[in-house]
Amino acid sequence: MKTNARYLADVLTTAVAPAIWGSTYFVTTSFLPQGYPVALLRALPAGLLLLLIVRKLPTGVWWGRAFILGALNFSFFWAMLFVSAYRLPGGVAATVGAVQPLIVIALSRVFLGKPIQPLAVVAGFVGMVGVGLLVLTPKAALDSIGVAAGLAGAVSMAFGTVLARRWAPPVSNLTFTAWQLTAGGILLVPFALLLEPALPMPTAANLAGIAYLGLIGAAFTYLLWFRGLSRIEPSAISSLGFLSPVVATLLGWLALSQSLTPVQIAGFAMVLAGVWLSQRTMMQLRPIRPAASPEPANRPV
Repeated sequence: MKTNARYLADVLTTAVAPAIWGSTYFVTTSFLPQGYPVALLRALPAGLLLLLIVRKLPTGVWWGRAFILGALNFSFFWAMLFVSAYRLPGGVAATVGAVQPLIVIALSRVFLGKPIQPLAVVAGFVGMVGVGLLVLTPKAALDSIGVAAGLAGAVSMAFGTVLARRWAPPVSNLTFTAWQLTAGGILLVPFALLLEPALPMPTAANLAGIAYLGLIGAAFTYLLWFRGLSRIEPSAISSLGFLSPVVATLLGWLALSQSLTPVQIAGFAMVLAGVWLSQRTMMQLRPIRPAASPEPANRPV
């Protein structure tokens, strides 16, 4: 059984993933061609690289599951995220996406039979309000398509999070991540060829940005995320996603000389309170065992 110290270590390790995701906006705007979606270049090369490392393909039912999870956690989620970010101010898009932990709580009740913890729901609302205070501006405008895309993306990753826990892959987290990234990248190929503009000749900065998003922002972070998901309740791990807009705001303050208002500072405090309350709620419940069964010759990282 887990101790609270072990649980806290798992939470802190997993929290590195959404913290790094918070750097995506800065890297995209500073190092990549303007307005060009790089979801395919972010997913497929990283997935193929991990497949070369693990040298293990799915078998049986896991072929279908890998593509379902690849679509939910990567290809469809990233596509909706791009549409939402393109049509909405960043603050609105982030606030819409912050509803994801509440969706995960509901889906965990349906698919995992987990009871709904009132404090976890409160934590979800506190975190969502905190994100709104942190990133929304008085000039923020709504767009129905952008809002719908943001909600669709939140639902997509919420389903991916819960189903990944429900199916509990009989392989290492590294292999599980490789399967999903590769499958998600393959699903993005036809859309990239038919809908995306041709990628301009990349500069050294472009290549560095793409490498960062693929190797660090996708392969490394999702390895940590799925490792955490095998050890932490989905409703608790999803609340860690609130850290992404916090890091994005802090990077804007530190690297782009943006100012922090008292309202944003209050939002920052509410986000941290929401994350703490969610984890505290799970720590008070009976500890859980890891859901994934690692491969004998390739233990999870």
